[in-house]
Amino acid sequence: MIRATLARTIGHWTAGTEDRSTPIPDLAFFRREAPTPPGICRVEPSVVLVVQGAKRMLVGDDAYAYDSERFLIASLDIPASSEVVRASPDRPCLGLVLKLDLRMLAELVAQAHLPPPKDRSVARGMALGTVTPTLLESFKRLTDLLDEPDAIEVLAPLVRREIHYRLLTSDQAGRLRQLASVGSQSHFVARAIEWLKANYASPLRVEELAERVHMSTSSLHHHFRELTAMSPLQYQKWLRLSEARRLMLNEGFDAASAAFEVGYESPSQFSREYARLFGAPPKRYVVSLLRKAASVSL
Repeated sequence: MIRATLARTIGHWTAGTEDRSTPIPDLAFFRREAPTPPGICRVEPSVVLVVQGAKRMLVGDDAYAYDSERFLIASLDIPASSEVVRASPDRPCLGLVLKLDLRMLAELVAQAHLPPPKDRSVARGMALGTVTPTLLESFKRLTDLLDEPDAIEVLAPLVRREIHYRLLTSDQAGRLRQLASVGSQSHFVARAIEWLKANYASPLRVEELAERVHMSTSSLHHHFRELTAMSPLQYQKWLRLSEARRLMLNEGFDAASAAFEVGYESPSQFSREYARLFGAPPKRYVVSLLRKAASVSL
């Protein structure tokens, strides 16, 4: 059975760890041996496939429960909360994440002469799709290449292209074709998000951002919130706080230095907003995470 084969492969690569990158570009594995409470995360444009166990993603007021029968697809960079709902040491939650190549999606839409999406309305930038045998077989071919490291450079791009095509012909085809269609509202919002990611520390004037991506201010606000469950200003704040957390955890910044680095002028405001997002002030939050990491490594 294909799922069982994928579970063995992922289980082997993740033995002793929770998250594992692979030699195949943009492909990563995950393993959880117990249910977990919701944890704040950033979901990049990607497809998430669970082959054993079950997870749930929360975006705004929406919940997306997925397992071996349903895949999760994110068409934009989205702030979310992720939780594991079914896992145990004997049957851990196992799965993979493959980042989507939006340029490849656009090329395939044009090359295969796929029709434009019938529904042009804007929906949340995350959805669930049905796992089909052909999609599973494509992922198996990709993970099989881990046993042929010399073939990865040549064959992995071809299999990744096939997976993108399978997604474009899945029950989530309309969502992905809309994102790949230049001129769609999803495409404009994606451009706004790319600008925010590159300039999160700079002062934000939503009117200027709207003009930059060729939208009216009201349209940008509306469609941005529809897709991400946030306003552009809230999204920028989330980017700043997430980057500050990374700087404190990985780069050794103190709270005040991290606050100034990501664009805050007031450390006290930074501390309040950090606690509101992550549930604890910066220093206490970072210390607790470092202690947890140390106990796991022991």
